Amino acid sequence: MEFFRIKRDIPFMKHAPVFNVISLITFLLAVFFLATKGLHFSIEFTGGTLMEVSYQSAPGVDHIRGQLAKDGFTDTQVQNFGSARDLLIRVPLSKDMDTAKTSERVMVSLNAAGGNPQLRRVEYVGPQVGKELASDGAMALLLVCAGIMLYLAMRFEWRFAVSAIIANLHDIVIILGFFAFFQWEFSLPVLAAILAILGYSVNESVVVFDRIRENFRKMRKATVPQVIDNAITATMSRTIITHGCTQMVVLSMLVFGGETLHYFALALTIGILFGIYSSVLVSSPLVMWLGVSREQFIKPKKEKEEAVV
Repeated sequence: MEFFRIKRDIPFMKHAPVFNVISLITFLLAVFFLATKGLHFSIEFTGGTLMEVSYQSAPGVDHIRGQLAKDGFTDTQVQNFGSARDLLIRVPLSKDMDTAKTSERVMVSLNAAGGNPQLRRVEYVGPQVGKELASDGAMALLLVCAGIMLYLAMRFEWRFAVSAIIANLHDIVIILGFFAFFQWEFSLPVLAAILAILGYSVNESVVVFDRIRENFRKMRKATVPQVIDNAITATMSRTIITHGCTQMVVLSMLVFGGETLHYFALALTIGILFGIYSSVLVSSPLVMWLGVSREQFIKPKKEKEEAVV
C-alpha cells in the first residue's frame, strides 16, 4: 500500500555526515545529563509505599498534595487512578520514617484534609526489591540487544547487526537523556516502553536492510550510496504510513491517557520519533562506512574448466 511514490532517489548518503554529527551531539548530551543529573526512579526501583485511596466524591488533588507536604511527606506523588474519586499515592522511602507506619500517617494527613477517604490497598516495596528490579531491567535490555544482534547477523551480515545495535542504543540513551534532563519519573511502564521501542526500531531497520540487500542484486551498476538511497526512498511511503498511524495512537494515549499512562506514552513518543531517524539516517550510513559491498551478497560465478583433450 502506497499513498505516494517518489520517482527520484533522495540523496540521503550525501548528507550522512551531517546527520551523524547531529546524532553524536544529541547522544553526548544525553550521556552528559545521565551522568550529572541521573534518572528520577519511581518507588518500584527505590522502595517506598504505594496506597490506593477512594473518596465518595472527587477530591482536590492539589489540596491533597498541599496537605501531605504540610505534614512532612515531601516528593510524594498523588494522581487519579481509574476514576476521579480514586487516588494513587506514592510515598518514597525515607530514613526518618518507619515504613510500617507510613500508611497510617498518610491516612491521618488525608483525614485532616477532609473528604472521608477509604484505604483500598497498600503495598510496600523494600530497597532490596527495588535494586533487583533495576538489575533485572538492565539485564532485560542487554538480552534484547544481544538477541537483535544475533538475529540480524544470521539474517543479513555482521555489518548490519552492528549498525542496528548502535542505532538502537542511540535511541535508548536519548530517551533516558530526556528523562534525566527533565527529571521525569522512570518507572516499570517506562522500561516496558523502552523495550517496545527496541523491537519497533529494529523492525524499521530490517525493512530498509532487506531492500538494500535486494537492490545489490538488482542494481548491478549502482554504487553503494546509490543502492542505499534507493532503498530508503522506496520505503519512504511505507515508513510515513506505519509510523504516522502509530504516532497518532501514542499521542492519543499521551493526551487522553491521564497520569497513569503519561510517562509510558511520552517514552514511546520520543522513541518512535528517534527510531525513525536512527533506522534511516544512522544505521544505513553506518552500514556504508563499515564496508558493505555487492560481493557480500552475490557470489561470483565459477567458470567451468575446459576439458583437456
